[in-house]
Amino acid sequence: MELKITSLDGKAGDSVELSDAIFGLDPRPDLLQRCVRWQLAKRRAGTHKVKNRAEIHRTGKKMYAQKGTGGARHGSARANLFRGGGRSFGPVVRSHEHGLPKKVRALALKHALSAKAKDGGIIIIDKATVKDGKTKALAGHFEKLGLVNALIIDGAEVEVSFANAARNIPNIDVLPVQGINVYDILRRGKLVLTKAALDALEARFK
Repeated sequence: MELKITSLDGKAGDSVELSDAIFGLDPRPDLLQRCVRWQLAKRRAGTHKVKNRAEIHRTGKKMYAQKGTGGARHGSARANLFRGGGRSFGPVVRSHEHGLPKKVRALALKHALSAKAKDGGIIIIDKATVKDGKTKALAGHFEKLGLVNALIIDGAEVEVSFANAARNIPNIDVLPVQGINVYDILRRGKLVLTKAALDALEARFK
């Protein structure tokens, strides 16, 4: 697949050939779903917690005599039957993380990139820089490129002024190439790769 390299001003430049091994696969929804589920499970805090009867601050003394009251047989007031008592089988603090093989993750990333390429959602730019780090100037560049909802991937390091200018624009994410992931690719309408990011991706999957 061949794409034009554009500048932030919207001017077309040279062409670049995208590798079919990375951008030319037939996307598999099952792989994408597995990877997104893995990512979202990893970032869950898992801090939900209830108190069981051992953690309730109440006396454990038997409430009343076993026989002769006409009522049900009760012991501790900390039991889950009573208002303010402990809860049975409630959530506890735990990790929701589960495993996913590294090769599956790498393949899912290729399929996510291929899905964007197939939909025509990939834009290649020469570099991600903006003068003086002004949000207004960067928003003007995005308007020329038609970027409303996009993930921008730069090289090993994102220019600080560009990142500062972009963070005030809604629905625009900026990441270095090592932070590229399936979930962020799929949740944004366009994927913008700099030439440095493209070279790094091809070197990574070589």
